[in-house]
Amino acid sequence: MLALAAAALHWADVDRGRLADLLPEAVVLIPVGATEQHGPHLPTGTDALIASAVCAAAAAQAAPRSDRCLIVVPAISFGASDHHLPFGGTLSLSPETLLAVILDLARCVATQGGRRLVLVNGHGGNVGVCHAAAAAASTRYGLAVAYLDYWRVARPESETPIPGHAGEFETSLVLALRPELVGEPVARPRPPAVASVPGVDIHAAAMWRDIDGYTDRPELADAASGTCRFEHMVRQTADRIVELARTL
Repeated sequence: MLALAAAALHWADVDRGRLADLLPEAVVLIPVGATEQHGPHLPTGTDALIASAVCAAAAAQAAPRSDRCLIVVPAISFGASDHHLPFGGTLSLSPETLLAVILDLARCVATQGGRRLVLVNGHGGNVGVCHAAAAAASTRYGLAVAYLDYWRVARPESETPIPGHAGEFETSLVLALRPELVGEPVARPRPPAVASVPGVDIHAAAMWRDIDGYTDRPELADAASGTCRFEHMVRQTADRIVELARTL
């Protein structure tokens, strides 16, 4: 066990024999992303890109402080994104299909000796599905399952829980991670307001249409702020992973 303490591995890079040895004591992490429109300026793979990057970097940062091996699974790159289909550029799974995919992967982990699973979500449309999947996988397969949204872990309770869609927040992150993928955002000094009621989640196609599928002011984004945000999210996520490795 001690020899494995500092290991952060990628499932796809490891052979079957070593995985069989590691899984009973390891923590398996699954990034859950999406492939969907992100306005006229960001790549459709934004959510999968950020979720994968946060998960991999956080696992690497957490590993030296963990007494368990951390194994990162290839990201689920398709999420529950039907609400973005009218804008084009979207490959979506129904919520029922995404739930089944996550549960199938959890079943595979459990069947091969895994006991601990963490879902690291990068898309707001996946929130309910990930919550349901974590509960169901625990009950069906005897796994200890945790679920986190990277943006909630990194933000104080008093701040907006979801920092927009393809706005200044996400645009800054992609500028930090893959600047060559970012187009020139259209300046919106007075962006359309997103309807909201405190403490209530609202789902309405008209809301997305009214804001042209993206929020706030992406033209204010820059790579430096994106790097600071990314590093902060990685630190916070790594801290949670260390705690989870001790707890699960």
